[in-house]
Amino acid sequence: MDKSYGKNGLVGDSLVLVARKMDTKIIPVIDLKNGCVVHAKYGQRENYQPIKSVLTSKVDIYSVLEGFLQLYDFDTFYIADLNAITGQGNNTDLISRVSNDFSKITFWVDAGYQKAGVFPVNYFPVLGSECFTDENFFELVDFEKKFVLSLDFDSSGKKLGAEKIFTHNDFWSENVILMTLNRVGSLRGVEIDLLAQFKRNYSQTNFIAAGGIRDKNDIEALKTLDIKYVLVASALHSGAITAVEIAGF
Repeated sequence: MDKSYGKNGLVGDSLVLVARKMDTKIIPVIDLKNGCVVHAKYGQRENYQPIKSVLTSKVDIYSVLEGFLQLYDFDTFYIADLNAITGQGNNTDLISRVSNDFSKITFWVDAGYQKAGVFPVNYFPVLGSECFTDENFFELVDFEKKFVLSLDFDSSGKKLGAEKIFTHNDFWSENVILMTLNRVGSLRGVEIDLLAQFKRNYSQTNFIAAGGIRDKNDIEALKTLDIKYVLVASALHSGAITAVEIAGF
């Protein structure tokens, strides 16, 4: 396949649906482990296997990104560096190359515990509650709001990490992920009740649904809660959500 660089980076020669304003924006998820893209399921990170996708037969991040961009002209991606998250090395150099090569795309990067520093303009650190304690969660202030907060829930629905992060919304970023690990890769549907609860309690916050998206009906349901961003992986790789449907959101 002949490849060229479009406005968002490397794309193939197939038709790309151009991004437009959507009521609910899909953010594709890429889980990296040992340099390969893997299929996240239930938060059981030690068991993640290389991705199987209708978008590409390869498991390297460049091929997966190209597959996503052939499906739709996404402008934001979420990358989870599973090695960094689990303390087993990292994929920092690879992610840096990707963010440089796709300089027009915004990357939300979960690399476990991260300290404030100088990041590329298109790189937003994802700071998960699981990486902080009630003693050090105030470090969020050092990022000066240039981060994405992830409020993490384990496989049983229990809050992970600093309890204070879940209630001290003055420390929150503009966009806050509700990461329900028991739904990740499950295709069981999203935790609507949890999202509705947080929307009631913090109505001015832009919450992001993560985990369990099955098809367009789940996204339509999220619209009723005014959820504007949704993290999606499995439903895109399986083809359950199509390019035409994405364009309609």
